[in-house]
Amino acid sequence: MEARLIAIGDIHGCAWEFEQLLSHLQPGPQDQVVLLGDLVNRGPDSHRVLKLARECRAISLLGNHERRLLNFLRLGNSLDLKTYDRYTIDELTDEDWDYISHMRLTHYSFTHDTVFVHAGFLPNIPWQKQTVSIVTEIQVVDNEGQPRKRSESPNSPHWCELWKGPPFVVYGHTPRKTTLMKEWSLGLDTACVNGGFLSAYVLPEKKIYQVKAKRAYVPIPL
Repeated sequence: MEARLIAIGDIHGCAWEFEQLLSHLQPGPQDQVVLLGDLVNRGPDSHRVLKLARECRAISLLGNHERRLLNFLRLGNSLDLKTYDRYTIDELTDEDWDYISHMRLTHYSFTHDTVFVHAGFLPNIPWQKQTVSIVTEIQVVDNEGQPRKRSESPNSPHWCELWKGPPFVVYGHTPRKTTLMKEWSLGLDTACVNGGFLSAYVLPEKKIYQVKAKRAYVPIPL
């Protein structure tokens, strides 16, 4: 049986949904799970999510939520912390912190010519040369070509509208009601923590698998 590459979108502490998805997909020793960042915060059990990630030998990518926690850990910067960050900090173990500290920015699959990232990339710049802030936070691109969040520039196009591959990009960070497939990208954040779905994209079959959230842990409309 051919080895699978299993990419999973933003989990945000939704451990039950993550466990259900893993139970359905049954990753074996030859398969590789890639988690697209924002494993923690907002949902009910960030510690359990990180434990499951270790158990399935996942490659976990750095999201903006993990980045903010690491800034606190390394620099003592508490000014940027959200209320839910403080709850997460209280539940993380030393093993959890070590796991977060070793998260990658990107993962590239030569076999599938696909790069996995939390937020995305600016177009017209080689993906390997983009900064931590871009790959963990970008959503839209303003009229000056600068990376922005949707809230900062609501009328600007999402970066995926401008991205021309190769490589193909699989990303999270921007929550939507459904996955968004473009010619050169796939958005996998389907707002599990808001009552949506936890979504996985499996290669080489190029198929989406989903688990419906047990409930809306953070009821924010999309």
